[in-house]
Amino acid sequence: MVLAFFKGNSGGDGDFDGIVTKAVSMLGDARHSFDLATLALLTKADPVTVAEDIRETDDRINRTEQELRSELVVHVAVQGNSDIGSVLGFTLLLKKIERIGDQAKNILELAENGVTLAGTAETDELLAERQTISALFGEAGALLSAADADAAEVDDYADRASAIMADHQAKMDEFMNSERPGREVVPLAIYYRYLRRIVANLIGTVRMSSESLPHADYLDDGAVDTED
Repeated sequence: MVLAFFKGNSGGDGDFDGIVTKAVSMLGDARHSFDLATLALLTKADPVTVAEDIRETDDRINRTEQELRSELVVHVAVQGNSDIGSVLGFTLLLKKIERIGDQAKNILELAENGVTLAGTAETDELLAERQTISALFGEAGALLSAADADAAEVDDYADRASAIMADHQAKMDEFMNSERPGREVVPLAIYYRYLRRIVANLIGTVRMSSESLPHADYLDDGAVDTED
């Protein structure tokens, strides 16, 4: 697994396969919430029809994170400090996935507050972007669980996702300086902010497998904060 790089960072010999499997499952849950929440915001689907599912999924993500953190604490207690790098890395990774679930819930709350981006000039573009980001979830899960993925694949993923983040920032800048009515551009800017944070956390989740802990949450050898 890509996450075997954690072992190299810590110098220990712990077996974290079970935690990796559950982390990938959490990521799948976060993708499920994202797909449903964006459906509610970008189409004429009633948010009520997906709200309970999203919140139950978010609760499951939170419970799994707490359970895995407890497992990691027990691991340190049993194994000592030899795997401390891996344990800290996994703790950060799990928090990133939990944040993605929170951002999906934030998108749902936009729809619940009466915001809809269905039938706007941007709808088709937003729906296409929804598919692109949903696919990033799948790629991230595959990289985390792959037996033969390497650092080059992680870098390729991060480069493509970073380009998406840059586009999100450009869109936010455009909307903040637009002469269109606030009721049109403010929801768009907020939505793109949520998307940007989701993609940042996906990058962080994947990079956590190969980056040393001092550079976690940073790009370019620690020079750029991912702002997740």
